[in-house]
Amino acid sequence: MKRSHILFLALVLTGFSCSKKRYADALTPEEALKSFQLNEDFNIEVFAAEPFIADPVDLAFDEDGNTFVVEMPDYPYKPEPGKGRGRIKLLLDTNGDGRVDKATVFADSISEATSILPWKGGLLVAAAPNIWFMKDTTGDFQADIKKVLFKGFFETNSEAQITCLRYGIDNWIYVSNNGQAGSVTSETHPGKPALEMRSADFRFKPETGEFEQESGPGQFGQSFNEWGHRFVTQNTIRIQHMVMPWRYAHRNESLPSKKGVQDISNGDLTMFQETPPPYWRAERTARRVKEYAEQGLDRKEYAEDHFTGASGGTVYAGQTFPEKYVGNIFIGEVAGNLVHRDLLTPRTDSPTYFAGKDSISENNKEFLSSTDPWFRPDNFTVGHDGALYVVDFYRQHIETPVSIPEDLKTDMDFIKGSDMGRVYRITPKNPVSTDKTAPKLSKMSSAELVTLLAHRGQWWRLQAQRLLLDRQDKSVIPAVTALFTDDKDPRARLHAFFVLDGLKALNADLVKQAMQDPAAGVREYGVMSSEQYPQLLEELIKSTADSSVRVAFQATLSLGQFSTKEVAPAMARVLEKYPNDPWFKMAVLSSKAGSSPEIIKSLSAGGSFFREVAPGKISFLEDYAYMAGSGNRKEETRKLLQLFSGDDTGEEWKLAMLRGLMKGMKTSKDGIKPDDNQKRLLLAMLPSSGTKVHDAIEQIIDL
Repeated sequence: MKRSHILFLALVLTGFSCSKKRYADALTPEEALKSFQLNEDFNIEVFAAEPFIADPVDLAFDEDGNTFVVEMPDYPYKPEPGKGRGRIKLLLDTNGDGRVDKATVFADSISEATSILPWKGGLLVAAAPNIWFMKDTTGDFQADIKKVLFKGFFETNSEAQITCLRYGIDNWIYVSNNGQAGSVTSETHPGKPALEMRSADFRFKPETGEFEQESGPGQFGQSFNEWGHRFVTQNTIRIQHMVMPWRYAHRNESLPSKKGVQDISNGDLTMFQETPPPYWRAERTARRVKEYAEQGLDRKEYAEDHFTGASGGTVYAGQTFPEKYVGNIFIGEVAGNLVHRDLLTPRTDSPTYFAGKDSISENNKEFLSSTDPWFRPDNFTVGHDGALYVVDFYRQHIETPVSIPEDLKTDMDFIKGSDMGRVYRITPKNPVSTDKTAPKLSKMSSAELVTLLAHRGQWWRLQAQRLLLDRQDKSVIPAVTALFTDDKDPRARLHAFFVLDGLKALNADLVKQAMQDPAAGVREYGVMSSEQYPQLLEELIKSTADSSVRVAFQATLSLGQFSTKEVAPAMARVLEKYPNDPWFKMAVLSSKAGSSPEIIKSLSAGGSFFREVAPGKISFLEDYAYMAGSGNRKEETRKLLQLFSGDDTGEEWKLAMLRGLMKGMKTSKDGIKPDDNQKRLLLAMLPSSGTKVHDAIEQIIDL
């Protein structure tokens, strides 16, 4: 048994009930360091602590290495309108010893700010119900410009509001919205219609005024790997991969499922914490388990060693960690007082990823764990120095009061520790790079910024990309084009590609070059960009057979933007190659051509798809029929029935078609009308009535 657990049990058994015994006191930053158990390849040190910061929830370094932190002292209570105490601070290390010794308030009196992102010499700020732009124009490090860019986001629950502003390699800025409802409008482009946000996350381009829903939901944790693939964290689900963007998943309203996200943790909730569960959680769990047993419910609940407060998932793509850690995702568990590490590996048989728990190979230890129950690692960032910065909210309790029984709250102070907070810096004992060049990117020429697109560290590449687009300096186009064409590092080529995109310097030839790039990560975005160039349709069709499953998947999605006669046969070939992958099925069905009668004709003409029954094929046909039925189009339904009316069509195929039609008709907007003989007969003739499937189909066709 863990030493901390023995102490907890001793306190319970001796009957102590006062808050001092039930809940531990805070540690000093130096004492907290001694409570850590860290992966042996790394060192950890205090970067910032009280009194210079308190209640930190996000940390960001701007293009010149200036450090900004977001503080959220109002949590878990919602402040009264106009009385928010949230702050953004600029942190300074005046003596150069690597630890913050001064803080300046950049902006204060903010209601529930959760995230910041450097942009155009200032900061974008997520603070529901708004996204702000704040900037200091006088040099006193205090924001004198405070302008709302978007408004209308959900603002009721601080644990479910917009957060995680992240700059994507595709020049879009992404925001986690936890799928909450909201009617979002642009203050800078008031003529644009409101955007309904339920079930979606959000992305926007402030320069152009574009904004739209994005697949989600993510709660508190959003990150991109070096190829722009997006991962989010949501409480018990520590890691999800955003596989299909919203714009594809929602282009066909009849699609049975529009969920573009995949849980790649495989439902594994286990973790290895060193702290005992707090008294309130242990007691609440015991009560719930007792209730489940009394009600005969087959339900389980855990008080410890299972993810319940996963936060801040961040992919490491810096320049100093050993290679085996690059591309890993680090996730905080605020209830378990630990930092978990997952290995992200692209699947070779699907467009998704594997998330392997490396802690299993480390003798059931997490990357970082603490015996201090106040340790609340809620967020991370990778700095310009390649270090991993751990943001520690540092509170005695981190739970919304509404979820705790009243009698258990009597000795709980939910804001105890609101004058505290820490940020830790994790560095490797044997760094790959020891370059400690201080960033001063704002002072660099545009030509110098172009060279940084090939930097080993993602922070440097993204900052250079962002600044080049801020400047819109067209003189660098030849140099960026040369980088895209000639650089040996595919990551540099990809950043160069999107700088050209942001400078409006892409053309069909460059996009075709990207589609043929040796690196799959570059080909994927070349394929995506080909949607704007109809003359590349033939090349796009070729890409659906790419050796990389991820490129083939994107090509299938992009091909769905076209409706010419070549599309359906190409999509049929995709289904024949990936008959059991649900993502390829969804990609095909989401398109106009992939949900038309032509796709069934193409599959039948190919001869192989319907030759053998397979679960994925049956699922495709049932979903296809569902879409036909939900469209409430009698003639299209008749054609589908005719295709499967022959004696040479197996009964399993016919049953799948009939099941799909029935489900679709039930959900169609017009519903099932009493006078619609075709629909009524279809429902009556299903095999459950004892009528032969073939006879049922023939009778419906004859109506």
